[in-house]
Amino acid sequence: MKIVTWNINGVRARIGNLTHWLTESAPDIVCLQEIKTLDDQFPRAEIEALGYNVETNGQKSFNGVAILSKLPFDEVNRGLPGDDADDHARFIEGVFSTDKGALRVVSLYLPNGNPIDDERKFSYKLSWMARLERWAQERLMLEEALVMAGDYNVIPERADARFPDNWVGDALFQPQTRQAFRRLKNLGFTEAVRAVTDSPDVYTFWDYQAGAWQKNNGIRIDHLLLSPEAANRFSSASVEKHVRAWEKPSDHVPVAINLALQPA
Repeated sequence: MKIVTWNINGVRARIGNLTHWLTESAPDIVCLQEIKTLDDQFPRAEIEALGYNVETNGQKSFNGVAILSKLPFDEVNRGLPGDDADDHARFIEGVFSTDKGALRVVSLYLPNGNPIDDERKFSYKLSWMARLERWAQERLMLEEALVMAGDYNVIPERADARFPDNWVGDALFQPQTRQAFRRLKNLGFTEAVRAVTDSPDVYTFWDYQAGAWQKNNGIRIDHLLLSPEAANRFSSASVEKHVRAWEKPSDHVPVAINLALQPA
């Protein structure tokens, strides 16, 4: 079963790229971030025509997450618990039936947190990560296959940036941010890409500015975390980097994993 995360950076602006990629890559489940549209304006018909079920947690003009799946949804949960005042559309969970039991897949878009001297923005990022850690700890108690996929807005290590010193003042690379990500992983998750390669030149994001793509000035901020039950079925991970060279691209690229699971 192929599960992919992709920050699409505006689904309506990139629906042509998305449908072309769905046909080319043939994923079973896709986690999208930054769909930047309300639920009723999501281009559902074009995606459903390719055989996907669609669930969204949208928001006008920014944020927004979605899950596309060839498997039927057994359950859908929208919004990260723990803060009733948080109205940002950053989290959606789908539950699916497989030959090995329940599979839970989360599409998440973690807050950026910049600028770090804006106490409100950076503290929101850290508090959101703390809420995610609490939620994940509870989900792990179910002992089910769980994949938490998305744009984490975290550069975990220096090797995950072409020029790490350029990011020292950025919320994505702050010690508190990286520590929060390590705490999350240390609950018992496997970080898929780093489970298969320790190469320092694996990136998932290249800014539109200053020729970053052409210079390979990238960072790795899109991650898939696997519970032990999912990691037991994990067979491969890859970054579909070529998509960044398409016309009107997102500044992120798809990151894919394969699990030895079949639909029930």
